[in-house]
Amino acid sequence: MSGLDSESFVHRSVLPCEVVMALGCAPGKVYVDGTLGGGGHAEELLKASAPDGRVIGIDQDSDAVEASEKKLKVYGDRVTIVRESFTAMRTVLDSLGIAQVDGVLLDLGVSTHQLTSPTRGFSFRSDSRLDMRMDDRAGFSAYEVVNGYEETELARIFKFYGEERFAHRIAKAIVKARASRPIEGTRALAEVVVGAIPAKFHGRKTHPATKVFQAIRIVVNDEMESLKKGIEAGIASLAPGGRMAVISFHSLEDKIVKRAFAELADPCICPPRAPGCVCGRVATVKLLKRGSIKPGTAELEANPKARSARLRAIEKL
Repeated sequence: MSGLDSESFVHRSVLPCEVVMALGCAPGKVYVDGTLGGGGHAEELLKASAPDGRVIGIDQDSDAVEASEKKLKVYGDRVTIVRESFTAMRTVLDSLGIAQVDGVLLDLGVSTHQLTSPTRGFSFRSDSRLDMRMDDRAGFSAYEVVNGYEETELARIFKFYGEERFAHRIAKAIVKARASRPIEGTRALAEVVVGAIPAKFHGRKTHPATKVFQAIRIVVNDEMESLKKGIEAGIASLAPGGRMAVISFHSLEDKIVKRAFAELADPCICPPRAPGCVCGRVATVKLLKRGSIKPGTAELEANPKARSARLRAIEKL
């Protein structure tokens, strides 16, 4: 154990009241927090389901597990914490003898602790070896992406996952820089990226390397495929009438959630001009709200980082 405490795992949970309402929290019910983090949302679920509700907390980050264990220990056997990816949710529940749950939460993205930790290699705010693994048991890191991917593949991920307009220039600059020696640190990578982007396009509020770092992190942790698998695992784990809520912070994530929920709520694959549905497919969930739920003014004033958060929720039929 690293000696990390819950106070040092700084991460303010977004949309806490909206999550409790979306999941319909009540006493005696069982919930899965598939992205436990520092335990903020899990604690809200435990409070809302008192005195006998239960939360299964899942996280692949060892720091998150350690911090949440300390934060939530006052809830005793009402909380069970497992170090694992939410993609393995069904396996985790089977191992605990839980056939179905009443609610599932996924809060996507990277925590403040991961971004600010000087040893995790997620950010250019401090200089550390390129890493970005949410699960440090994995062998593949940002170092392998930056120093091993071909120029065309680097450009593709910067453009697709980072929506970076200068993706090709940046990829070319990285390949040129690593030709003499590997790019090992976060600051070194950030400097290459900054040098590849024309000065007039350097934003005042956002560091020029932000989108590139985001894209690399998504690739290292296979975040988009994991999200699809996590949604499938969550739906499979819900009892009829159970609810699933997903908070996303990135447009690509939100599109995946929106599309997955829409297809489950309206699964018809008949041609648009067909006189009626003949495919025979039936809906397995219903949308609790057509659009997404966004943070209110008060929350944004207290936590400006919540501005890109989007909450979508469904109920299993």
